[in-house]
Amino acid sequence: MAEQSAFATQLLKWFKTYGRELPWRGIGDPYGIWVSEVILQQTRIEQGRDYWLRFMERFPTVEALAAASEDEVLRQWQGLGYYSRARNMHAAARQIVEQAGFPRTIEGLRALRGVGDYTAAAVGSMAFGLPAAAVDGNVFRVLARHFGIDVPINTTRGKRTFEVLAHELLPEDKASAFNQAMMDFGATWCTPRSPRCADCPFAETCEALRSGRIDQLPVKEKKLTVRERRFSYIYIRHEGMTPLRRRPAGDIWQGLWEPLMVEDAPLPDLGCPLTLLASNVKHVLTHRVLLADFYLAEPSSRPPLPEGYRWISECDLTDYAVPRLVEKLLALVPQ
Repeated sequence: MAEQSAFATQLLKWFKTYGRELPWRGIGDPYGIWVSEVILQQTRIEQGRDYWLRFMERFPTVEALAAASEDEVLRQWQGLGYYSRARNMHAAARQIVEQAGFPRTIEGLRALRGVGDYTAAAVGSMAFGLPAAAVDGNVFRVLARHFGIDVPINTTRGKRTFEVLAHELLPEDKASAFNQAMMDFGATWCTPRSPRCADCPFAETCEALRSGRIDQLPVKEKKLTVRERRFSYIYIRHEGMTPLRRRPAGDIWQGLWEPLMVEDAPLPDLGCPLTLLASNVKHVLTHRVLLADFYLAEPSSRPPLPEGYRWISECDLTDYAVPRLVEKLLALVPQ
């Protein structure tokens, strides 16, 4: 326990000097804290900060978010990727409004749509002072290196090992500061590459530094195979109108809009030549690599299209949330 207490004390001392200034820190508002945690799940903090500010300006309260349409929420989220985060957050906002406020227990927070153990602990500790350790990738890395733990972090045993240790280290009366300190230390000091070991406050007690295993910890089991998919997008223009469809459930980008698309199939006959705008445009997702060709078609009459496409004015395109890959296409379409 003495070693664990010393770790927490040293970390909190470091945090007072080097903790980051972020717009959602110290606000005590569970809604703003929750939005920041959801945005930062798969987003760098530099980008996430700007999105958080815009999102909070558009939806300043959980009631405003709950009252919005899914299209409005996805449009505000556009460019962040992992759109299930936005859909889950929208659904959870409606849960919160129905419950007349944010749950004030870890179990209640965990019951919200899309909220896992980490987010529940982060929001619970920072908004309500609940004694819960928030364990994410930064925490895995800091603890694996400092204590020399080589259990793979992407296994059930590994996750449990680190969760137990993080909770043992947590000072119950300083849970908010401890969780934020762990996040900041992992993100700015004990980084995946080129960590600041020379001036690290834990240099004398870090097992990975002592044994020369900084680059080997934390350990991960072999990654899943990345699958390649090939798309052809065709932007059709006719008298200032263009067709879009909403992507269905069960695949990437559910609920976002896109122009005519074919996957691993011949290009359709639209009654006019197709102008190639770009080829082999690469877009990388977690377990997929997308390669896309972009085309422009300007037929003299509206061609027949698969079910689900609707014609809209090109002037209204910005009202529709689209995937980043489609944004790249739209940037190439001549005005």
